[in-house]
Amino acid sequence: MTISLELEESLWARGARHVAGVDEVGRGPLAGPVVAAAVVLNRASIPEGLDDSKKLSIKRRAFLAPLLRQSALVGLGVATVEEIDALNILQASLLAMRRAVEDLPVVPDHLLIDGNRLPQGLPCPATTVVGGDGRSPSIAAASIVAKIWRDDVMKKAATQFPGYGWETNAGYPTKCHKSALRNLGVTPFHRRSFAPVRDILWQGKNTSD
Repeated sequence: MTISLELEESLWARGARHVAGVDEVGRGPLAGPVVAAAVVLNRASIPEGLDDSKKLSIKRRAFLAPLLRQSALVGLGVATVEEIDALNILQASLLAMRRAVEDLPVVPDHLLIDGNRLPQGLPCPATTVVGGDGRSPSIAAASIVAKIWRDDVMKKAATQFPGYGWETNAGYPTKCHKSALRNLGVTPFHRRSFAPVRDILWQGKNTSD
Protein backbone atom coordinates (compact mmCIF):
# COMPACT_ATOMS: atom_id res chain seq x y z
CA MET A 1 0.00 0.00 0.00
CA THR A 2 1.47 3.34 -1.06
CA ILE A 3 0.74 6.67 0.54
CA SER A 4 -1.98 8.72 -1.15
CA LEU A 5 -4.74 11.23 -0.40
CA GLU A 6 -7.44 8.68 -1.22
CA LEU A 7 -8.82 8.54 2.35
CA GLU A 8 -8.74 12.30 2.79
CA GLU A 9 -10.29 12.97 -0.62
CA SER A 10 -13.20 10.61 0.04
CA LEU A 11 -13.96 12.52 3.26
CA TRP A 12 -13.52 15.93 1.65
CA ALA A 13 -15.93 14.88 -1.09
CA ARG A 14 -18.52 14.11 1.59
CA GLY A 15 -18.21 17.58 3.07
CA ALA A 16 -15.66 16.99 5.83
CA ARG A 17 -13.67 20.22 5.77
CA HIS A 18 -11.21 19.52 8.58
CA VAL A 19 -9.84 15.97 8.37
CA ALA A 20 -7.22 15.25 11.01
CA GLY A 21 -4.67 12.46 10.90
CA VAL A 22 -3.72 11.13 14.34
CA ASP A 23 -0.71 9.04 15.33
CA GLU A 24 1.42 8.35 18.39
CA VAL A 25 5.07 7.57 18.99
CA GLY A 26 6.86 6.09 21.94
CA ARG A 27 5.04 2.88 22.78
CA GLY A 28 8.23 0.79 22.81
CA PRO A 29 10.73 2.80 24.88
CA LEU A 30 11.65 1.98 28.46
CA ALA A 31 11.68 5.67 29.39
CA GLY A 32 9.82 8.87 28.62
CA PRO A 33 6.26 9.78 27.70
CA VAL A 34 4.14 8.58 24.83
CA VAL A 35 3.39 11.47 22.47
CA ALA A 36 0.61 11.85 19.91
CA ALA A 37 -0.08 14.46 17.27
CA ALA A 38 -3.20 15.40 15.32
CA VAL A 39 -2.67 17.19 12.00
CA VAL A 40 -5.17 18.82 9.65
CA LEU A 41 -3.37 19.35 6.35
CA ASN A 42 -3.89 22.50 4.31
CA ARG A 43 -5.11 21.12 0.98
CA ALA A 44 -3.48 24.03 -0.86
CA SER A 45 -0.09 23.52 0.78
CA ILE A 46 0.80 19.90 1.51
CA PRO A 47 4.56 19.35 1.87
CA GLU A 48 6.01 16.84 -0.57
CA GLY A 49 7.49 13.59 0.66
CA LEU A 50 5.24 12.89 3.64
CA ASP A 51 5.59 9.30 4.82
CA ASP A 52 5.74 7.16 7.93
CA SER A 53 8.26 8.90 10.20
CA LYS A 54 10.10 5.60 10.73
CA LYS A 55 10.88 5.47 6.98
CA LEU A 56 12.31 8.98 6.88
CA SER A 57 15.81 10.09 7.80
CA ILE A 58 16.37 12.33 10.81
CA LYS A 59 17.28 15.14 8.41
CA ARG A 60 14.09 14.69 6.39
CA ARG A 61 11.88 14.65 9.49
CA ALA A 62 13.59 17.80 10.77
CA PHE A 63 12.93 19.46 7.41
CA LEU A 64 9.25 18.50 7.22
CA ALA A 65 8.20 19.20 10.82
CA PRO A 66 8.49 23.03 10.66
CA LEU A 67 6.79 23.06 7.24
CA LEU A 68 3.85 21.21 8.75
CA ARG A 69 3.68 23.58 11.70
CA GLN A 70 3.58 26.52 9.29
CA SER A 71 1.02 25.16 6.83
CA ALA A 72 -1.16 22.74 8.83
CA LEU A 73 -3.25 22.80 12.01
CA VAL A 74 -1.42 20.82 14.69
CA GLY A 75 -2.38 19.46 18.10
CA LEU A 76 -0.10 17.61 20.52
CA GLY A 77 -0.98 15.21 23.31
CA VAL A 78 1.20 13.58 25.95
CA ALA A 79 0.70 10.74 28.41
CA THR A 80 3.28 10.80 31.17
CA VAL A 81 5.41 7.98 32.52
CA GLU A 82 3.16 7.91 35.59
CA GLU A 83 0.07 7.55 33.40
CA ILE A 84 1.72 4.80 31.35
CA ASP A 85 2.48 2.84 34.54
CA ALA A 86 -1.02 3.43 35.94
CA LEU A 87 -3.05 2.73 32.80
CA ASN A 88 -0.81 0.47 30.61
CA ILE A 89 0.85 1.59 27.41
CA LEU A 90 -2.15 0.97 25.12
CA GLN A 91 -4.55 3.05 27.20
CA ALA A 92 -1.92 5.76 27.68
CA SER A 93 -1.39 5.90 23.90
CA LEU A 94 -5.13 6.30 23.32
CA LEU A 95 -5.23 9.02 26.00
CA ALA A 96 -2.38 10.90 24.29
CA MET A 97 -4.26 10.66 20.97
CA ARG A 98 -7.43 12.11 22.49
CA ARG A 99 -5.43 14.94 24.05
CA ALA A 100 -3.81 15.69 20.68
CA VAL A 101 -7.25 16.02 19.07
CA GLU A 102 -8.42 18.25 21.93
CA ASP A 103 -5.32 20.44 21.40
CA LEU A 104 -6.23 21.24 17.78
CA PRO A 105 -7.30 24.87 17.24
CA VAL A 106 -10.48 23.61 15.49
CA VAL A 107 -12.89 20.78 16.15
CA PRO A 108 -12.26 18.40 13.23
CA ASP A 109 -15.05 16.98 11.12
CA HIS A 110 -13.44 13.54 10.89
CA LEU A 111 -10.39 11.75 12.27
CA LEU A 112 -8.13 9.22 10.58
CA ILE A 113 -6.46 7.33 13.41
CA ASP A 114 -3.48 5.03 12.96
CA GLY A 115 -4.06 1.51 14.26
CA ASN A 116 -7.16 -0.51 15.06
CA ARG A 117 -8.40 1.12 18.27
CA LEU A 118 -10.34 4.35 18.78
CA PRO A 119 -9.79 6.51 21.85
CA GLN A 120 -12.87 7.21 23.93
CA GLY A 121 -14.48 10.63 24.13
CA LEU A 122 -13.62 11.88 20.66
CA PRO A 123 -15.42 15.04 19.51
CA CYS A 124 -16.26 13.81 16.00
CA PRO A 125 -16.53 10.67 13.84
CA ALA A 126 -13.32 8.71 13.36
CA THR A 127 -11.92 5.90 11.24
CA THR A 128 -9.11 3.55 12.27
CA VAL A 129 -6.48 2.90 9.59
CA VAL A 130 -4.12 -0.02 10.13
CA GLY A 131 -0.69 0.99 8.86
CA GLY A 132 -2.10 4.47 8.40
CA ASP A 133 1.21 6.29 8.68
CA GLY A 134 2.22 4.60 5.42
CA ARG A 135 -1.16 5.15 3.73
CA SER A 136 -2.48 8.58 4.69
CA PRO A 137 -0.44 11.80 4.38
CA SER A 138 -2.42 13.27 7.31
CA ILE A 139 -1.46 10.39 9.58
CA ALA A 140 2.12 10.45 8.26
CA ALA A 141 2.29 14.15 9.10
CA ALA A 142 1.09 13.39 12.64
CA SER A 143 3.76 10.70 13.02
CA ILE A 144 6.48 13.16 11.94
CA VAL A 145 5.35 15.94 14.29
CA ALA A 146 5.00 13.56 17.23
CA LYS A 147 8.37 11.91 16.57
CA ILE A 148 10.27 15.21 16.36
CA TRP A 149 8.60 16.53 19.53
CA ARG A 150 9.25 13.36 21.53
CA ASP A 151 12.86 13.11 20.38
CA ASP A 152 13.41 16.67 21.63
CA VAL A 153 11.90 15.75 25.01
CA MET A 154 14.29 12.81 25.30
CA LYS A 155 17.31 14.91 24.30
CA LYS A 156 16.47 17.35 27.09
CA ALA A 157 15.99 14.47 29.53
CA ALA A 158 19.41 13.11 28.52
CA THR A 159 21.07 16.25 29.90
CA GLN A 160 19.35 15.65 33.24
CA PHE A 161 20.08 11.92 33.29
CA PRO A 162 23.29 11.37 31.29
CA GLY A 163 24.67 7.95 30.47
CA TYR A 164 21.54 6.25 29.12
CA GLY A 165 22.00 7.47 25.55
CA TRP A 166 18.54 9.00 25.28
CA GLU A 167 19.87 11.72 22.99
CA THR A 168 20.29 9.02 20.32
CA ASN A 169 18.10 6.08 21.39
CA ALA A 170 15.09 8.17 22.56
CA GLY A 171 14.59 5.76 25.45
CA TYR A 172 14.23 2.62 23.35
CA PRO A 173 15.76 -0.58 24.79
CA THR A 174 19.09 -0.48 22.98
CA LYS A 175 22.08 -2.41 24.27
CA CYS A 176 23.58 0.85 25.57
CA HIS A 177 20.38 1.82 27.38
CA LYS A 178 19.89 -1.58 29.02
CA SER A 179 23.52 -1.67 30.12
CA ALA A 180 23.21 1.80 31.67
CA LEU A 181 19.99 0.74 33.37
CA ARG A 182 21.84 -2.11 35.07
CA ASN A 183 24.88 0.02 35.96
CA LEU A 184 23.31 3.39 36.79
CA GLY A 185 19.91 2.28 38.01
CA VAL A 186 16.35 3.40 37.40
CA THR A 187 15.48 7.09 36.99
CA PRO A 188 12.13 8.84 37.53
CA PHE A 189 11.87 8.95 33.74
CA HIS A 190 11.77 5.15 33.44
CA ARG A 191 8.56 3.17 32.99
CA ARG A 192 8.41 0.92 36.02
CA SER A 193 5.70 -1.29 34.51
CA PHE A 194 7.99 -2.35 31.65
CA ALA A 195 9.69 -5.69 32.26
CA PRO A 196 13.39 -4.68 31.97
CA VAL A 197 12.87 -1.81 34.42
CA ARG A 198 10.60 -3.81 36.72
CA ASP A 199 13.11 -6.67 36.84
CA ILE A 200 15.95 -4.35 37.90
CA LEU A 201 13.77 -2.81 40.61
CA TRP A 202 12.84 -6.30 41.78
CA GLN A 203 16.48 -7.38 41.89
CA GLY A 204 17.39 -4.26 43.85
CA LYS A 205 14.61 -4.92 46.34
CA ASN A 206 15.72 -8.51 46.86
CA THR A 207 19.33 -7.40 47.32
CA SER A 208 18.37 -4.87 49.98
CA ASP A 209 16.03 -7.23 51.88
